[in-house]
Amino acid sequence: QVQLVESGGGLVQPGGSLRPSCSASGLSANTYAIAWFRQAPGKEREGLACILTTDGTSYYAESKHADSVQGRLTISRDNTNNTVYLQMNDLRPEDTGVYYCAAELKLCSVKPGWYDHWGRGTQVTVSS
Repeated sequence: QVQLVESGGGLVQPGGSLRPSCSASGLSANTYAIAWFRQAPGKEREGLACILTTDGTSYYAESKHADSVQGRLTISRDNTNNTVYLQMNDLRPEDTGVYYCAAELKLCSVKPGWYDHWGRGTQVTVSS
């Protein structure tokens, strides 16, 4: 059974950086897509980026706004410990929210409905 555990959130000042982690277990030898999502207070869950576990091909959601977080993050994976990271730089108060990772077989998507397997999330708060 696929299990995902996020960690590495926290409180950071504006302009700072964080690198949340998503530790995955129960993945078979098949290719999985692991994606990061963010849910800000009172808003819908928003897809940020996705990566394939086998070859590391990554995909980033298109920015909807010029100041969106999508231009300030990098997704990566370490297959030696089954972990996917989300490096976030130049964080702003509007980046505050719960960050979730999700996994599904074979294909990347930044749409929440694509994924059956979810972690419980890690809180990121950007505040001075």
